[in-house]
Amino acid sequence: MIDVYSSGAYLVNGSRIIRDDGDAAAKLKQAGVEVSADKARQGTIAHGILATHNASHYAPHAASHGDEQILRLKFDSLASHDITYVGIIQTARASGLEKFPMPYVLTNCHNSLCAVGGTINQDDHVFALSAAKKYGGIYVPTHLAVIHTYNREMMAGCGKMILGSDSHTRYGALGTLAVGEGGGELAKQLLGRTYDIARPQVVAVYLTGAPAAGVGPHDVALAIIAAVFKSGYVKNKVMEFVGDGVDNLPVDYRNGIDVMTTETTCWSSIWKTDAAIKDYLEVRGRGGDYRELKPAGIAYYDGLIYVDLSKIEPCIALPFHPSNVYTISEFQRNARDILAKTEEEGLRSLGVENKPGTADLNLNLKAKYRDGGVWAEQAVIVGCSGGIFDNVMAAADIIKSAHADNAGHAHRNFTMSVYPESQPTYLELVRNGAAETFLSAGVLLREAFCGPCFGAGDTPANGELSIRHATRNFPNREGSKPGDGQIASVALMDARSIAATAINGGKITAATELDVPFGKYKFFFDRGVYDKRVFDGSGRPQGDVDLVFGPNIRDWPSMPDLPENLLVKIVSYITDPVTTTDELIPSGETSSYRSNPIRLAEFTLSRKDPAYVGRAKEVQAAEESRRCGTVQPETAALLALIQTIPGCGDMGAASFSLGSAIFARKPGDGSAREQAASCQRVLGASANFALEYATKRYRSNLINWGILPFIIGDGAILALGSHVFFPGIAKSIRENAKTITGYVLGDTLTEISVTLGELTKDERQILLDGCLINHYSSNSRWGGGAGAAKNFWVSPP
Repeated sequence: MIDVYSSGAYLVNGSRIIRDDGDAAAKLKQAGVEVSADKARQGTIAHGILATHNASHYAPHAASHGDEQILRLKFDSLASHDITYVGIIQTARASGLEKFPMPYVLTNCHNSLCAVGGTINQDDHVFALSAAKKYGGIYVPTHLAVIHTYNREMMAGCGKMILGSDSHTRYGALGTLAVGEGGGELAKQLLGRTYDIARPQVVAVYLTGAPAAGVGPHDVALAIIAAVFKSGYVKNKVMEFVGDGVDNLPVDYRNGIDVMTTETTCWSSIWKTDAAIKDYLEVRGRGGDYRELKPAGIAYYDGLIYVDLSKIEPCIALPFHPSNVYTISEFQRNARDILAKTEEEGLRSLGVENKPGTADLNLNLKAKYRDGGVWAEQAVIVGCSGGIFDNVMAAADIIKSAHADNAGHAHRNFTMSVYPESQPTYLELVRNGAAETFLSAGVLLREAFCGPCFGAGDTPANGELSIRHATRNFPNREGSKPGDGQIASVALMDARSIAATAINGGKITAATELDVPFGKYKFFFDRGVYDKRVFDGSGRPQGDVDLVFGPNIRDWPSMPDLPENLLVKIVSYITDPVTTTDELIPSGETSSYRSNPIRLAEFTLSRKDPAYVGRAKEVQAAEESRRCGTVQPETAALLALIQTIPGCGDMGAASFSLGSAIFARKPGDGSAREQAASCQRVLGASANFALEYATKRYRSNLINWGILPFIIGDGAILALGSHVFFPGIAKSIRENAKTITGYVLGDTLTEISVTLGELTKDERQILLDGCLINHYSSNSRWGGGAGAAKNFWVSPP
């Protein structure tokens, strides 16, 4: 049972909840407490951690000096993987980077299939090792650990803050306030700058009771996501886990819930800590990183989610979002109707009626119901959510409980793969016999790899259904290509129910339907696995080491400053309720080109709007022509309209710049990848128009790449091909105008009003300078070093 409060709430002594309603003051007084909500907000765990990391009081350039509502945060360490670290290091390097000022973990768990794209993936890994040596970082080789497991095991600690360039950067269960962001925010930290944010609201997640045997962390996480995602209840807020139920959960169980908080669209998460966390850290040789964290005697939360763990049932999240959740029992009872609805909604989200070559796509979901059940063809337990030790052991218990001829590959139409989260976990599975259990049952036991989470491993066949204990089930996240007539689907389930399904040959089965004696297994951490392979140069930069550049690591093109007047053309118009970063820049095979911005940009919106790149290039060519003194006919016709705008009669073609833009109702859900913005910028984008932005991180990525994040009240006023002119746009930003006037150029002029939302002084300057690199390079006070050149990255030697 989950109850989402419609108001804030006070928490007294960590256990008594008092709703912030008309009787709150009287109830507080009865409890012997008289305190304001503002004062009680300081009693949350999150408030204490944020206060110790807030640099605004001593940052000499802080526009909000001393303002407790505007935080300027400095993190304890950073983390990136091999899809993001090249761009971050290159950005910082172009801006004068001399050394990493804090521990920076560079893992290799995404682009680690080094047969894809020739040498380019391994070339990035060699670059990262050379950067770790030169600047003083931590390099984790391929297949040794997924990014979040390494950071849990070796970096997280109570009261710390970690910033990672991956959206699932969540170590709250270990007492660490961790944030997933675009690469630009990590580059700022590397250059001694701060992460600036309005103080986030804090929502309590009050856990009580204990889950039933067979109910796993994914079941709890999916139930919470289903309760809050659509309403945006925790959007850009901190989720703080408290209550007696926390004590009933093993640490790995907490980690499994915690990592999925990203899918609620919250900003970060934090949990109260106890002796179990102390033991977890001590086993890994880091007992000194433990301290007890809990709310103060009185704490105020801006919302509260009450979760009775004993009422949670095994769940399934059907395509194409982690919030599309049903209990497995409900799904089994109404499978035909639910599958038909999911198929219809899925095809609509893919927009097949508007895309060439996709009209014959068949999700094949209704056909999965037969013989009284729903059947899947594939199962995967993987990564930072699924590959956790306790999850894998629970799955092994279920596999072991079945007869050998009833498990895994004995059913030739159903396959199962398990990806342990790290080599230390894999080693423990070998030592305790779980590896033998899996392998003898025909289950594939693979290396630490995030690929199946984003379409780079275990891609199902066309029309197949894969059940996964993974983080996401967005369209194409399993690796299919709808544009080429290929489509598969992923449903999210907990490892326990996945194993139950496996022993039933692929028939969707809840683990609670079985009578399995689940064991309690002690984890013996062998740090030597890391000591033998990980390069740890943190705090010991070797400045004379040369960076090693592969042929795919390319410079960025010149990024122009924001002009005084701007003309934009809408070259993609998306009406889906939410647009994910996977749709803005697809994952999977494209990730091999993350170090080559020109090549990667060719994939922008390739699955959602295949004509986008061509349209954007046409605008880019028109702007290049204008810059060179030749005005194309369309631009000339638009200029004649511009001259009819009051105050613009004397404008010529040299008075404005032309850029492309997209409209999407709510873009940016999902991954933190900055390429969702930078690829647009490479193709000449100047703006996004949206009713709202799904996440802070996507909006931050737009700003850091010089793309104006417009918010518009009515998207219907725009259309594909619309031109919008913004006279005095630079002046509006310099003056921090609350609203900005533009003109839609058609048969008649239509005046519109847009806003950029709240912008810090630095964010306004970044937009004016054209991108973060320009900003640093043109202003040495903020990090531009000797030799840093404006408008491009430093070229490889």
